[in-house]
Amino acid sequence: MKCVFIGGGAMATALIGGMASKGTADIKVVDPDEAQRMRLTAAFPHLRCYSRLEGALFERCDVVVLAVKPQQLQKVARQLVPFVAAVPAVLSIAAGVRIKDLSRWLGGYSAVIRAMPNTPVQVGAGSTGVYAAPGVNEVARDRVHELLGSVGDVVWVLKEEALDVVTALSGSGPAYVFYFLENMETAGLAMGLGEKEARATALSVLSGGLALASHSNEPFADLRAKVTSKGGTTERAIRVLDQAGVGQAFQEAVHAAWRRARELGDELGVDDPVADE
Repeated sequence: MKCVFIGGGAMATALIGGMASKGTADIKVVDPDEAQRMRLTAAFPHLRCYSRLEGALFERCDVVVLAVKPQQLQKVARQLVPFVAAVPAVLSIAAGVRIKDLSRWLGGYSAVIRAMPNTPVQVGAGSTGVYAAPGVNEVARDRVHELLGSVGDVVWVLKEEALDVVTALSGSGPAYVFYFLENMETAGLAMGLGEKEARATALSVLSGGLALASHSNEPFADLRAKVTSKGGTTERAIRVLDQAGVGQAFQEAVHAAWRRARELGDELGVDDPVADE
């Protein structure tokens, strides 16, 4: 597979690393930042990096990956117009920017795929939601699945709007996990554990709980009930959480992230005259 990455930041680096580990890709990266290019070539000696767009980069290219910040995407897309007409698929991993807007900035190019990877892709344990526009053929979809699958699970959604839900659940999800770990560690420290012990306990509990849930088809509520013995310590703890409305607050927080994802799509889709310059 031949891929051209536009942007060489953390997400691009993770995807490049995943593909490099499979040994199945010819990858080029375009990034104006010299330090970024040097870092990438140091990490991946066979990688070819460029400072600017050149037509030759896109010859026989299978996928162009847009890995720039959402605020930069409009300008970058407009610069790509002369080069992408013959490319089977353009994959955007920029959060929020909708396909109709990206397609417009690309001069009407229609074979656009949007993906929402989360930060665990950096350790090969990601979860990526993906939506393909109707103009994308099966071969291109397979190529993109192969690319994203090199760093974790891939979930294709049937409607683009579902990516806003994926953003709220999966994209923001690692922060929810870290929030839990942070507070569990803090509680352990307050009750007398050392920093090393509190951190190790929090991590062990989370990984163990995930392993148990992954090996069971039971509803999460049933698994929780099995740990919650009547009159025991867990029951007391869960009662405090319920009284404080933690479960409801958490669901409201995820809904707030979902609403913000939709707002970002509106904000980022506005045409910027400066992007044409």
